Order: sequence, then structure tokens, then C-alpha cells
Amino acid sequence: MDRRERLIARARQGYRLAYGVEPTRFYAAPGRVNLIGEHVDYNDGFVLPCAIDRETIVAAGPPAPQSKEKLFEAVALDMGDMASARDKFDLLVPICPGENNWQNHVRGVVQSLGRYGYRVRPMRIAIAGDVPIGAGLSSSAAFGVAVALACSDFSGLDLTPEILAKVAQLAENDFVGCACGIMDQMAAAASVADHALLLDCRSLEHMAVPIHKSLAITVIDTGLRRSLTESAFNQRRAECEAVAQHFGVTALRDIDGGKLLLAQTELDPTLFRRARHVVTEMERVEPIGVALAKGQTAVLAQVMREAHLSLSEDFDVSLPPIDRLAQLVAEALGDAGGVRLTGAGFGGCLVAVAAHEAGRAIDEAIGRYNGEADLPARAEVFRPTSGAAPILLE
Repeated sequence: MDRRERLIARARQGYRLAYGVEPTRFYAAPGRVNLIGEHVDYNDGFVLPCAIDRETIVAAGPPAPQSKEKLFEAVALDMGDMASARDKFDLLVPICPGENNWQNHVRGVVQSLGRYGYRVRPMRIAIAGDVPIGAGLSSSAAFGVAVALACSDFSGLDLTPEILAKVAQLAENDFVGCACGIMDQMAAAASVADHALLLDCRSLEHMAVPIHKSLAITVIDTGLRRSLTESAFNQRRAECEAVAQHFGVTALRDIDGGKLLLAQTELDPTLFRRARHVVTEMERVEPIGVALAKGQTAVLAQVMREAHLSLSEDFDVSLPPIDRLAQLVAEALGDAGGVRLTGAGFGGCLVAVAAHEAGRAIDEAIGRYNGEADLPARAEVFRPTSGAAPILLE
């Protein structure tokens, strides 16, 4: 069995153990790696993520035949023993937060669908995934979008990728407590295989940008984990909103570098640096998109280095070990590709976009880093894949 077949088998077995019957349908939504445009989505800007071939699988089926209640039941197979990883709630009463974070992702999706005017039918689901948790690869977005798709399809709603993404984002914002933007959910819902997704986070207009066949996307797991709801993520968003309020605009998308520089003396130095990262990061999206399509590794090296330094120095979401690893990989790659922190930061992963033959140089740099570091890093090449969809089994 390949990776996906093993994941489907685990979801099927978990469903069978939890409910005593076979599931009738399966759904999948992928994780993502962001190639450029970090902390830009909640500032209404442009971003360029791509989905990766790691995903959340949802096995689904109807409620118990004898049940007279309108229940939604769920079991999360990656969240501990069967007792603590099970949940059920009544669809006919207001949905309240549960005791565990994973429960709130499920409950939040169902509640958010209701807020959008959609009624979810009683159903039972089992959830399994292989997106690394806490690594900056959007395991939570994959989870939320997969659950939203299962609810949509099983209830006959036929929701668009944009609505699925909005529902999953609303669940994270209001039920989970993470003030994330829409990028991760849109990448999970709307990506195209072998392409990056150029996304306007204000209008949700998007287009597929081809990734040149000469390029490989390597995700380097630093081993450092973080939780967005416990980190300074929400603080960063509040700082960006404070700058937008200073300028009297909706979001930082509405100002440019010249306007920001003229107001430097009016802003708190920390707020100025936060805004400078966002404004310059938005300017980096177009050259990275062109470089991806044309295989321009020297451009990738330069612009991704600028992006990492901005995340580290202006937005202050990197850590010294991550900066050291990024430096070693960048030096090893030279003009063969670029590397930078990806995801919200405070831990997680680096992403390298480089020529296929540069893989050995990346591995050697990681080896040097591991000789110095307390936590070992490891690299894996991911294939850009498509967004959320039902799984059709033979």
C-alpha cells in the first residue's frame, strides 16, 4: 500500500472500531507549505502557497439506525486513546465548545456552516491524518477543510472551495481561538496539482501558477514545535491592525512602502517594523511567482533570503536555531535555490525551493546543523498536489 492507501485504511479501521459498521464515503484535504507571502493573508494581501502530499482523511457514514436523536459523532484517530478522542453533540441545540482542541475544530465547522445558513445532517465521522502537527504545514486547515467537505457532501450542500475555506477559517477564529487568515484553508480547498496557488486574500480570486519541472520543494522540519493560540500570533495580527488603523485603511494591503516610510516617525518602532515586513513581503510575491514558473533559481535564492531576514528581524517570528539552519542551507545552495521560514513561525519548518540536483547540498547543510543543534532537523521533498476532494474508491 502507498501512503494514501495506508491512511484510508486507518480511517476505515478507526470508523469500524468506533461505530461497528463500515463507512460509506471518504474525503481528503491536504496540508500546505507557503512559498512566499507570510503573515500577509490577514492583511488582505497576495500569497503563494501550494498544497503538499500529506493530508487529512475523513471516513463518513450515516447515524446509528436506532438513534432518534439528531447527533453528530466524531472520532479523531490521532488524538490519543479512543475514549478521549471521541465526541458527539446534538445538532438541534446551540453548539458549545468541547473540552479538547480537536473537538472545537469539528464543532466549529458544523456551527460555522449553520451561521452561513447551511444545515448539516446527522452523521458519524472518523478522522486520520499525516500532516505533521505544529510544524507550520497547516494540519489544522487540512483538518477543518476535510471536515467541512465531508459535511457539505454528505448533507448534499455542494459547497464551493471558497465557502469551505471560509467555514474552516471561521471555525478556527471563533471556536478554536486562532486569529488566522484565509490562506491555509484556501490552499487546502482550491490548490491544483503541480502548481502553486496565487491567492488574493481580500477577494479570494485565485489562479494556478505552474512550478517548473526542474524545481523541487523541500520542507525542512526544525523539530521546534509551537501552538498558534498560545504563541504571539494573535499579537502580531493586532499590531498589524493597529498600523492599518493609524493610516485609516482596512488592512496593510492598502499602503505601500513609500507611504509607510513617510510615517515612520509617527509609529512605534515595533509597529513600523511589523508593517515593513508585510509591505515588503507583498512585493516579493510576484517575482517568486515568475521564478517558479521559469525555474529561475538565482531569483529564488535572493528573494527568499530577503523574506527570511524580514520574518526574523522585522516580524520577529523566527528563532536563533532556525536562523542558523536557514543560513547553512542558503550558503550550501548558493544560486541553486532559496530557503526561508514558512508558516507562522515561532518554530516549525523551513521551505527550500531549489533545483532537484541541489538535494545533496541541502542534506549536507542539515548534517552540519545537526552536529551543532540540540534538536535534529530533517528534510523531506513534497509533491505539489490538488485541493480537497471526495475519494472515489473502486
